[in-house]
Amino acid sequence: METRRGNILGRIDWLTIALFIVLATMGWLAICGASHSYIETNFLEFFEQGERSGKQALWIGISLFTGIFLLAIPKDTYRNLSPIIYIVAIAVGILTIFIAEDTKGSHSWISFGSFKIQPAEFMKFATTLMLASYIGQREFNINNRKDILRSIAIIMLPMVVIVAQNETGSALVYLSLFIVLYREGMTGIFLLMAVSAVVYFVVGIKFDSTMFDNLPIAIGPYAVTVLILTFSTAMIKFWCKNDRTFLVLAITNIAGILLPYWISIYLFEFNIMITQYLLLIFNAVYMLLRIKLNKEKKNLWIALYLIGSMAFYSSCEYVMHNILEPHQKVRIEVLLGLKEDLSGAGYNVHQSKIAIGSGGLAGKGFLKGTQTKLKYVPEQDTDFIFCTIGEEQGFLGSTFVLVFFVVFILRLVALAERQNNRFGRAYGYALASIFFFHFAINIGMVIGFVPVIGIPLPFFSYGGSSFLGFSILLFSFLRIDADREEVRR
Repeated sequence: METRRGNILGRIDWLTIALFIVLATMGWLAICGASHSYIETNFLEFFEQGERSGKQALWIGISLFTGIFLLAIPKDTYRNLSPIIYIVAIAVGILTIFIAEDTKGSHSWISFGSFKIQPAEFMKFATTLMLASYIGQREFNINNRKDILRSIAIIMLPMVVIVAQNETGSALVYLSLFIVLYREGMTGIFLLMAVSAVVYFVVGIKFDSTMFDNLPIAIGPYAVTVLILTFSTAMIKFWCKNDRTFLVLAITNIAGILLPYWISIYLFEFNIMITQYLLLIFNAVYMLLRIKLNKEKKNLWIALYLIGSMAFYSSCEYVMHNILEPHQKVRIEVLLGLKEDLSGAGYNVHQSKIAIGSGGLAGKGFLKGTQTKLKYVPEQDTDFIFCTIGEEQGFLGSTFVLVFFVVFILRLVALAERQNNRFGRAYGYALASIFFFHFAINIGMVIGFVPVIGIPLPFFSYGGSSFLGFSILLFSFLRIDADREEVRR
């Protein structure tokens, strides 16, 4: 058995580079459409540095040259320099808080004359590299408490720095890196907690003031307690695989939920939320008692899940009214249908929907969109670039872009899976997770499925820092992939 290396040009994944070039080209054309005005007549004007399309073309060129440079760096260099790159990136991020000018309430841009750069975009590369390097250590064990806590700390530190810059949307991107830990064997309880938190927040806030027709209690808190009991009971069945405990708690919870409801309607009225809270306490205590009986650690996780869920939901209303900024609160209320603000917080999304809907099946044609040409959609060449695609290329063009993006992300996953070491695999999954998060949140934001949090669409949204940051992530991974050892028998 021997390892096969070969020439670097023969080991590079050219298919992924081809996908990158197509995405960059489509993104540049979308920016041309979004920044074009009826006055412009010469196609060469799109390359002028006074136009955003010209600036983006320059950044595409810079990113390609940077990519070529990154492909020449050996894989071991990335691993060896990862701590230094991480520390420098965090230091620059902290410095940015104090020296950056206020830009729409954010302190995240460093100015060099007319040139601006956003360090947060490059912190993704530093964090991804550091996380992959740490996971790639021979002694790393995902089941070791210290290892998992250190991995989480690597992810959370840049989040704290970016939140301090008042860039909450960019900070949320780092949550996608938990998928890497899950791929390496971390228990799914953390992912369940994240999904549950979103569900509890949405259901609790949306129905907080909606009352039952026949009971003087709100639907929101009642529904959340039922969801907590349902999820925790399902965990016993499918995670612990303990049928006896599942049956005991399932019967108890069903009876504890339905019987008080029936009594309150047909016998005498009382606050059934009291019985809901008692059920939650009973479930948590029961799981803690089972730890004493059989020493099974999974029971502790379920008990902590119950306690954590109750604590999280109890804090939701406080966070909504006292922690979130007014514009963030309004965006969530508009998204959940609690408030209609078509001239304020909901204006961008409303105009974006109009632009996408006006494109119809085949679109109005390149440079022929009216909503975008007349600048009805704010940020139409940055965060809302997808509405330009929808208007000019229609449903068919939008679908093609979506499918192409999915193919690109799946290709990254395939490359990650073919790595023969944890370092390469972890880096690949981190890269795919970051691209997927940006893709899913940006599209969801533009069509009104998620709140507007300022997440760019990779290789499409205008911005040099963003494009270069994504390119560095991609090309460094392609170099790591090219250095994997291919075993030949």
